[in-house]
Amino acid sequence: MAATAAERAVQMFQEGRNCAQSVYAASGKGSMTEEQRLAVAAAFGGGMGRTGETCGALTGALMALGERNAALLADPAAARNATYVAAKQLIQEFKACHGSTLCRELTGCQLDTQEGHDAFVAGNVRDKVCMGLVAFAAEKVG
Repeated sequence: MAATAAERAVQMFQEGRNCAQSVYAASGKGSMTEEQRLAVAAAFGGGMGRTGETCGALTGALMALGERNAALLADPAAARNATYVAAKQLIQEFKACHGSTLCRELTGCQLDTQEGHDAFVAGNVRDKVCMGLVAFAAEKVG
């Protein structure tokens, strides 16, 4: 039996991909290859370049929504509008379930500082927090 998008995303995350890469590559359904998705999402981990902004698992899911709608809907305006509706719903669900969409709030760490990054590593936050966020986001768009 084939792995679900959430299972595949968690596996990729465990193998060392960042949160955005894992969700987008596992959940993308469109014209791009997995390698292309991994490249596109590379800068989005850690709340976009480790700035602690929007969670990378969420941004990876948003990329997957955009790619999927572009592939399904020939009309660019229709694809854009469908993506906005789906994105708003996903963001609302993510925030309702996890309390925030910001990496620094979800992890309790400011990843763009050495102290924050050290706390992230020492607290095993990647496994304790991020793994669940990756699974949640990939399940929503898988």
